Amino acid sequence: MNITELARILRISPQELRDLLPQLGFAIGQKAIKVDNNTAKKIIKDWPFLRREWEQKKMAAASKKQDEVLLKDKKSISIPSVITVRAYAELAGIPVNRVLAELMKNGVFTSINEKIDFDTASIIGENLNLEVTLAEKTGIEEDHQEDKKLEAILANEEKKDLKDRPPVIVVMGHVDHGKTKLLDSIRKTNVMAGEAGGITQHIGAYQVTRKGRVLTFIDTPGHEAFTAMRSRGAKVADIAILVVAADDGVKPQTVEAFRIIEAAKIPYLVAMNKIDKPTADINKTKQELSTQLNISPEDWGGKIICAPISAKEGTGIEELLDMVLLVAETEAISLQANPEALAAGTVVESNVDKAAGPVATILVQNGTLRVGDQLCFNNVVYGKVKSLKNYKGEEIVAAGPSTPAKILGLKISPAVGDILTVGEGEKVRLNRMKTNAPTPDISASVNDDNAEDKTPKVNIIIKSDFLGSAEAIEESLMKLNNEKVKAKIISKGLGYITEGDVKRAEDSAAKIVGFNVKMSPAIENLIREKQVTVKTFSIIYDLIKFVKDEMQLLVKPEINRIELGRLKVLAVFRTENNSQIVGGKVLDGLIKNNSLIEVRRGDDFIVVGKLTRLQAGKQDVDEVNKDQEAGLRYEGKPVVQVGDILQVYREERIVDKI
Repeated sequence: MNITELARILRISPQELRDLLPQLGFAIGQKAIKVDNNTAKKIIKDWPFLRREWEQKKMAAASKKQDEVLLKDKKSISIPSVITVRAYAELAGIPVNRVLAELMKNGVFTSINEKIDFDTASIIGENLNLEVTLAEKTGIEEDHQEDKKLEAILANEEKKDLKDRPPVIVVMGHVDHGKTKLLDSIRKTNVMAGEAGGITQHIGAYQVTRKGRVLTFIDTPGHEAFTAMRSRGAKVADIAILVVAADDGVKPQTVEAFRIIEAAKIPYLVAMNKIDKPTADINKTKQELSTQLNISPEDWGGKIICAPISAKEGTGIEELLDMVLLVAETEAISLQANPEALAAGTVVESNVDKAAGPVATILVQNGTLRVGDQLCFNNVVYGKVKSLKNYKGEEIVAAGPSTPAKILGLKISPAVGDILTVGEGEKVRLNRMKTNAPTPDISASVNDDNAEDKTPKVNIIIKSDFLGSAEAIEESLMKLNNEKVKAKIISKGLGYITEGDVKRAEDSAAKIVGFNVKMSPAIENLIREKQVTVKTFSIIYDLIKFVKDEMQLLVKPEINRIELGRLKVLAVFRTENNSQIVGGKVLDGLIKNNSLIEVRRGDDFIVVGKLTRLQAGKQDVDEVNKDQEAGLRYEGKPVVQVGDILQVYREERIVDKI
């Protein structure tokens, strides 16, 4: 076969093929034009393996060359919670290209100006001959001020510049009570079909028009795993709709959602969903709202609107929207912003797209965001807006107040809840950077390495697609912790499961849990080789249940001994290697079949065995009462003698559910 033809089949250049074949053990010269057919067939057949071997050799050679630039002696550096790749390389005294290469080896594709968190910096530091420590946190006052930033921006606006803006409505409630179906019905689009298991996994923001007025809806997941995401949803909202299923009533997450609404101090109304179901009971639902949440329905003399709806059938949806508009009118004074100002808004979702890089969904709360605007957080430049998309995925040139928009073009991935503003900022200002890692305080509590803490722990490595999901998972796992067993988060990160994750799991005996992430075939092979437990999930409840089950295995059951009765041995009928058949009289209590036996001789304990068969009057029975005679089969060390007392009991294993 011609070399050129073989190269075309293998999809490489002829010269690459000539260079490669000798390295793989084939005696093919640099000037060869043809390869015999048998050799060609073998090469084509073994090509996937041969190519992988070649690539591994290339990587090893490149790595060896890169390692020549590493420090001879181990160097200690102290870094903040997040740091740009450039600054990390400067602190380490290592070429930035070498740092980027190490990040790529660990599955992190980033630029020199993008931030990496401490966990990532620590992992790659091991291979760069660095000892990385976390610098003491500063700027706590500044973080607190950041939370008040939006209020300050709005307070500084002149009243004459303020214009009416659409109200922002957050939809909250218990899981599966129909929040997404409600929005589905409102927007006449099937959002729910795109969610795994029909469960909302991320915050979404959408807009609808009713009676000429635009309404912005934020759909927040309903499971307790998403407490933090729901809290953020309430912070950016003007009105809340608390969805309660009329056939299910008030549930734990209903209470939790209501507490968040109360804490946010925003007006709300109740949507009593699923009234189409035969088991729906509107009055009972109102009664539970009144007794458990102290919500007084309007038609019961209270002030809270409780609208009966069926999101599935579309019943009562228009009336509900009218009620939302009514509430919005009463809040008209606060529903204002300055569309001419520089934009400021809150990030409601953030992720890193393999093709597009950092992508964020922002809810603009003041000003107008335009393509080309430079966005900052904490005076640090996060990048310019290269593209804006509305909730339908359509390209737009600007997004005004109360408009949700997806931003492409950022250099740094913001965290959910960050307030981004248009401005100049500074390219690098590390001492003012806020951590990109979700809920660092939670991480600290979960990862507390108290040497005196002997509590059994399940070590976990989290990999997820979105920052909001990682935060939700971590918070949920923290809630599982108790005095008997804990989940310890070894590390967390975004993106595919990498070789670095597997190595870390092997070193720390951890289990890797992935949420909406994948792994390459090479990593799957490595996982099998290292015998590391890796589980991937598309529904967060399943992930939490898996970790909960693993934790349950470490909970030692309490054994309770329940005394049943005593039997005095009057005869030994048969003795075998591991059993005896004996007869006797029940002294007190009762004797039950399939129980445990403690053999006592006088005051001495002899041995423990099992009662595997019980007879009375030559009939098999389950139990024999006091003063009755019985025959039984005793399994255990055959040492029972006439006159021995058999103490019969059973053991009850009590396992505390976590």
